[in-house]
Parts: sequence; structure tokens; C-alpha cells
Amino acid sequence: MSRRPLLEFEKPLVELEQQIDQIRQLARDSEVDVSQQLHQLETLAERRRQEIFQGLTPAQKIQVARHPHRPSTLDFIQMFCDDWIELHGDRRGNDDQALVGGVGRLGDRPVLLLGHQKGRDTKENVARNFGMATPGGYRKAMRLMDHADRFRLPILSFIDTPGAYAGLQAEEQGQGEAIAVNLREMFRLRVPVIATVIGEGGSGGALGIGVADRLLMFEHSVYTVASPEACASILWRDAAKAPEAAAALRITGRDLLELGVVDEVLPEPSGGNNWAPLEAGQTLKAALERHLDELLTLSEGQLKDGRYRKFRAMGRFLDAESQKAEFAA
Repeated sequence: MSRRPLLEFEKPLVELEQQIDQIRQLARDSEVDVSQQLHQLETLAERRRQEIFQGLTPAQKIQVARHPHRPSTLDFIQMFCDDWIELHGDRRGNDDQALVGGVGRLGDRPVLLLGHQKGRDTKENVARNFGMATPGGYRKAMRLMDHADRFRLPILSFIDTPGAYAGLQAEEQGQGEAIAVNLREMFRLRVPVIATVIGEGGSGGALGIGVADRLLMFEHSVYTVASPEACASILWRDAAKAPEAAAALRITGRDLLELGVVDEVLPEPSGGNNWAPLEAGQTLKAALERHLDELLTLSEGQLKDGRYRKFRAMGRFLDAESQKAEFAA
């Protein structure tokens, strides 16, 4: 039996994985050569896994993005950095565990890394508020980004949250103001900023650390103005219509690349990043190094101007006639 949590659409793989486990157990308990049968079954399972994951719907991609074993911010940081030093606190009495950050090296290059952090189990999820940051978390993030700006450290941001925490206390402490300040202040940063949606990118909670020169996104991550469940509840007063909302919101990497919101969609291993986290880490590290090499050739003025133009270009709406005129020009 597989020890890995299976999503609903992965259940056709259960029988194959059980057979593979049984054959492996037989090989351990006897001297029978089962390498050929094992290879055939593993090849068949891999082929079926590829078929399943190549045809995922937006609603199914959300399930992959929320998978409990999907690599987190701290997982990627530990893959990249041997000398990572976490920095704590917002200098106002708070140290939000839902948003972590610190300094380290990407290769030989010193960088500042920060991102949302979910838990692996119920206890850790409660401690980290399921990756939903409070105002203190966003103020901590801004403090660290100011530190990076002062010492000319490129900023690598990892987005993975269902949204900013919407509790009463968070509102009393200025949740909207904290996120708005981050949006404003990130535009003035003089260092390269690269943000990557590694799981869920939900609403203002994602935007609070997402104003970047380059916005990357994994193949099965999602980036959305509101969760499909919330959208369905608002539009149809029925959260069960979340799959329809997910399709309408255009939250997948392919959609957002077409819309000009993200700059690159990173491929995932067959089965998603949770299946082969080290391979996912290598893919992300290579992309970050490539984009950093490009951004570090730009002056401070070019960085800020490019960032401004990038976000000003988002959200344009062209009707059919306007599109024809633009193409004709």
C-alpha cells in the first residue's frame, strides 16, 4: 500500500502501486528475480501518471497545489542554501510564523529569501496559521526587504498561501494597510525581486510579497484573486460550484502566461512536485539563477521602470474590434 496521500483523481494508480509494493516485498523475502515484472509495472504506472497529470482540470490543479507533501518555502530554501540564517520579528512585537525569511546564498550569490510557510501536520499548521499571514507577517517581510535593499541583496520570494488571515484581530491590527504598504514599497526597491508561486497564490495575501521583476509559477500551482470556493459562494451562493469557478477564474499557469501575468511557467515532475521534490528544487534553482543573471545586468533605474511598466500593463481589456485594430497596426 502506498504511504503517500493520494488525491481523488490518482486513485486509478492505487492498484498498480499495491502490485509494485507486493513485488518489492517478494524480492526482499526470496531470491526470485522479479526485476523484469517490476520494471514493466513501474513503466506502466509512470505512463498512467503522466496521462493523468497532463490532463488536469483547474479544480484538480488546486488539489495538487494544496497537497500536504508539496515542497514548502523552507524545503526549497534548505535545498538551495547551506548557510541559511532565518531572521525574526517585525520590530513591533510580532514574529508571524506563517511568513518566514532570512539571508543565504544561491550558489555563490548572497540573497534574501522569504515566503509563506504552511505546516506538515495539524499541529504545525495551527502554529503557522495554515500559511495565512497576519499584518505582523507582512511587516516582517517588508523589514527584511528593506534590509535587502540597504545591503543590495537580490530578493527571492516564495508564494504559497490561501490568502491573508481574515480574522477580527488581523483587521484590527491593519491587515489591509500592511499589504498596501508592501505593494507600494516594493516598487521602490533597488534590487532584483523574483517571486515564485510554489503552491497556492491567493488574493492579497499573495500580492503582499508578489510585486516582482519576474513572476514565476510552477505548472500545477494556482494564482487567483479569490479561492474558487469563495468565488462560487459569492456568485452562485453555492461552494459546490467551485470547479466551475476555478475554470472561469483562469488561475492556471497556462492561462496566466497567456494573460501576461506570469513570466514563466516551470515544469513539474510527473505526479507533481510532491512526487519528486529534489527534481522540483533543481528546476526552480536553475530558473532563479537564469533570471537573476538577466536582472543583475540592469541599473537601479531600469529595474524600477521595468517593474512599474510590468504591472501597469496588467489588466488591459480588449474587445474584438480593438484587438483587430491593434493587430492591424
